[in-house]
Amino acid sequence: MIPELIVDIVSGVFLAIGSFFLVVGSLGLLRMPDVFTRMHATSVSDTMGAGFLILGMIIQAGFTLVTVKLLIILLIFFFTGPLTTHALARGALAVGLKPVLFDRNGRKRAKEQKLVQEFGVVEVRDQPPARPTDPARAEKKAAAKTRKPAKSRSRKSAGGKSSGGKSPGGRGGSSSKR
Repeated sequence: MIPELIVDIVSGVFLAIGSFFLVVGSLGLLRMPDVFTRMHATSVSDTMGAGFLILGMIIQAGFTLVTVKLLIILLIFFFTGPLTTHALARGALAVGLKPVLFDRNGRKRAKEQKLVQEFGVVEVRDQPPARPTDPARAEKKAAAKTRKPAKSRSRKSAGGKSSGGKSPGGRGGSSSKR
C-alpha cells in the first residue's frame, strides 16, 4: 500500500509540473508581443510540459507495454515540436514578418539586433515602429482638431435684445443643435 501511495504522489507531482509548464506557455502565447517570441514561449514550455506529463503517466502505468508506447510518443514529440517551431519561424520570416527588436519603452534590444544583422535576415530600424491606430479613433481626433469652440446660446446686444430673430420654439436666441 505504501509503494502505491509513493507512486501516486510522484506521478501526481510530475503531472502538476507538466500542467504548470503548459499553462505558462499558454500565458506566454497571450502576453508576448510578436509571433517569434510567442513561438519561443510556447515551444519551450510545451516540450517541457509534455515531457513531465508523459513522465508522470509512465510512472503511473508502471513498466508495461503502455510505458513503451508513451516513450515512443515522447520521442516523437521531442523531435517534431522544435522542428515545427523552426519551420514556422522560417515561414514567418519568408513572408515578411519581422521580429520586434524594441522593448515596450522604445529602447533598442542591442543583443537581438546584432544577432539579426549577423544572419542578414531583416533590416534593423533605428526607430521603433509606429503603433497602429484604430481608424475610428483617428477620425475622431481629426474631427476634434477641426471643430470650432462652442458658442454661447444667446447673444445679447448692448441694448439687452437678442441679436438673432425668433427661433422656431418661440424663444429668442440662436437655434443650435444639442
